[in-house]
Amino acid sequence: MISAAHSGVASTPVNPDGPSAMRSVSVIVAPSAAAMAGSFSHASGNFADSHPTGFRLRIENVAHRSTIHETLTAVFQVRRFPDTIRAGESPSVGGLAVSDRCPPGQRTELAVLLWERALDPAKGTWSLPGGRLRDDEDLDTSAARQLAEKVDVRELTHLEQVWVFSDPSRVPGDRRIASAYLGLVPLTAEPVLPHDTKWHPVSDLPDMSFDHGTVVRHARNRLAAKLSYTNIAFGLAPATFTMSTLREIYCAALGYDVDTTNLQRVLTRRKVITPTGETASPGRAGGRPAAVYRFTDSEIRVTDEFATFRPPS
Repeated sequence: MISAAHSGVASTPVNPDGPSAMRSVSVIVAPSAAAMAGSFSHASGNFADSHPTGFRLRIENVAHRSTIHETLTAVFQVRRFPDTIRAGESPSVGGLAVSDRCPPGQRTELAVLLWERALDPAKGTWSLPGGRLRDDEDLDTSAARQLAEKVDVRELTHLEQVWVFSDPSRVPGDRRIASAYLGLVPLTAEPVLPHDTKWHPVSDLPDMSFDHGTVVRHARNRLAAKLSYTNIAFGLAPATFTMSTLREIYCAALGYDVDTTNLQRVLTRRKVITPTGETASPGRAGGRPAAVYRFTDSEIRVTDEFATFRPPS
């Protein structure tokens, strides 16, 4: 509705937290010289006398939506899950063979940390940990705070921003722009989680809230890509490891099989891993003790900007 206001501007009540608050907009239109000279008449007298600054139009019922900035973090860890394969099938990581060191009846997979929503909207679905960005914090600080408060994860080996999700309809209600993060937890860590929080294999996600499934897939793809040209696997590996264990981590994170000998050769040539000089005791099967390695750096760096791991043909 557009109306002329004789004096002042009447305000329309606004709920600042409403999904589509209604606001009043005041527009000033300067009159012509003829109007100022008195060519227009008004019931209460000369136009110039009653409207010294010109037309004052009030536009009512203009829809307005506030915008919320939030962080969401896909926290990944390579974990072992009970194997539910049928007799005659092969153990798998993303559908491919895993290390012989994986205990019988288990499979190794890349897992993501999710919490179950107890209230609407999307009650009963699973969400990534995250929440609103505060006025007094940057994005990295917000992501770390949300992980500590929501799922009690306080120590990550790696955290980086991977994408921004800004579809106006990605969640109901107020518009939310999400800065998505990728976080890593090493194989040997066992964070104590709240009762509503669980690790889920990325190959078998539950019913996800809003666009959180898309966020998980995007973060997983970023992780897989960076495994090719950086040393990011340090965030998933224990402090020291054998090549068999490291291969298991790469297989799970990439989603396809990796040859142990080739992996060792590539990572050694790029100075990504360093022998510790120690050996691991043989397992129950016996055999030659395996050499123990560590990552050369515990901060991410590009090792070969043109490199890429490829699935076996």
